[in-house]
Amino acid sequence: MINQTRTLLVVALFFVAYLLWQAWQHDYPPVPPPAPPASAQVTSASPSVPAASSIPAPSATVAAPPVAATPAGNAAAAPTPKQDLVTASNDVLKLTIDPRGGTIVGAALLDYPQQVERGSPPVQLLDDAAAKYYVAQDGLIGANGSAAPNHLAEFKPEATTYQWAPGQKQAVVTLTWNDAATGVSVIKRYTLTRGSYVVELSQQVENHGSKAWQGNTYEQLDRIEPPPPPKHFLEFYNPDSYAFTGAAWYSDKYNKLKFGDFESDPLHADVTGGWIAMSQRFFVTAWIPDAKQAQQFSSVETQAADASGKPRYLIRTVGPGFSVAPGASATRTARLYVGPKLQDSLGDVAPGLDRTVDYGMWTFIAQPMFKLLAFLHKLVGAWGLAIIVLVLLIQAATYKLTEAQYKAGARMRKLQPRLKALKERFGDDKQKYQQAMMELYKKEKINPMAGCLPALITFPIFFALYYVLIFSVELRHAPFLWIPDLSAADPLFILPVLYALTMLGQQFLTPVQGMDPTQARIMKVMPVLFAVLFFFFPAGLTLYYVVRGICMLSQQWYITRKIDRADARTRTA
Repeated sequence: MINQTRTLLVVALFFVAYLLWQAWQHDYPPVPPPAPPASAQVTSASPSVPAASSIPAPSATVAAPPVAATPAGNAAAAPTPKQDLVTASNDVLKLTIDPRGGTIVGAALLDYPQQVERGSPPVQLLDDAAAKYYVAQDGLIGANGSAAPNHLAEFKPEATTYQWAPGQKQAVVTLTWNDAATGVSVIKRYTLTRGSYVVELSQQVENHGSKAWQGNTYEQLDRIEPPPPPKHFLEFYNPDSYAFTGAAWYSDKYNKLKFGDFESDPLHADVTGGWIAMSQRFFVTAWIPDAKQAQQFSSVETQAADASGKPRYLIRTVGPGFSVAPGASATRTARLYVGPKLQDSLGDVAPGLDRTVDYGMWTFIAQPMFKLLAFLHKLVGAWGLAIIVLVLLIQAATYKLTEAQYKAGARMRKLQPRLKALKERFGDDKQKYQQAMMELYKKEKINPMAGCLPALITFPIFFALYYVLIFSVELRHAPFLWIPDLSAADPLFILPVLYALTMLGQQFLTPVQGMDPTQARIMKVMPVLFAVLFFFFPAGLTLYYVVRGICMLSQQWYITRKIDRADARTRTA
């Protein structure tokens, strides 16, 4: 027990130090380079109108000069009136689409409320409000003088509202653009399918003119850095403050790009079969282009796009050039995932997309732990019960190890009178006392380190389960008994108190004679320390340790009682 408690204390202190370091990194990031002169900054009359630099040039696969940065009439365009925006939804996702360019300016996740309280509005993942600007854009760029609608061009929608009828499997939003001078028209279609967070995009180019049309498709995500999460009075416990939020992409591996690195380490890569994304704690938005076509991935930081002065961060993919002959048409497709990081389905949407569930350095053990928890959840139907079953499985697997630990502890308890006599004999000569104590252990065949291995096993489990609880959207707002959210702290502090009681019970059964005075004081304050610490940890993690503490206390009591009875029989024989 002494070794176990000491190891657990080291784990806890290391964990707190780690969280404090991450909070420091978040609150005091490296100082960015000075902003360019005001004359070099791009300004806009409206926060909903992107900066000119957000429009890409044609791909190098089309030999053509760059297109104009911003089509005439768009640079100072007013925001689209709300009544002209297009809304479409399925049973899990509600989109708001601006006819200007077909930009997706709103995405509500209908199954995910913002707060655990009943009646809370759904999470708004995409939003074009100035303080939360985060949109998904797509368009065409022409080459050799070909007219093409980018994400600032005016489209005409077939309807402004697409209602989701019972039994309906799909909703298709159709937008059209025409250029009378060249005879080119473009039809955009956004398809939502029942139960899916994937939006299918098709851009159909119809050439009714006399000259061949040439150009590229592109898709991009444009956002500002989200505001920092609200600070708690115990500031280091705020998972949003150290969860990765930024851009990500996949080529042959998963890559991340922090907002602070957009200018110093921009993305430029030719990729086939990958995707680009903006990732945050529980949710992700990803453009997934045609896996068979080579794409050009890039990132851009645009300066001061609105009155707030906040820079925007853009990650885009540009497809290969293609040509449409007079009288012909051609269609290019892409997919947009906008939703939760569901680990059992992200990998099916696109290779590597499940890597956006980022457990950091503990991924190697956190991912298997989540899979085991998810399997147990399917069996028992509740995440709290799944955590309890997980504890029982781990305790069963380590039973022999903990049995050896408690047997050694029970034998050491029997030696307390002899250890006390040794201490009185050697007085303040600690070296001789330690030598005599080790000789006594050797004679009685007691290994004082028997408790180390079970305690060390808790180290990776502690971190892995913590990250599973705070980064797995499946456990977000998961209730259990009086606890409304296993990924947040116990609001009634019942679990931390129960854990402190189990520690007191274990201390009662643990020998303390011969213990160093400093260790004895630590043992006394440990229950209070861990109770306070678990006040702010996820309730699911505290539940794990409460159940584990009860199991270990029961096992320790049983083994101690068994040894006491055996000794009593020996004395009476």
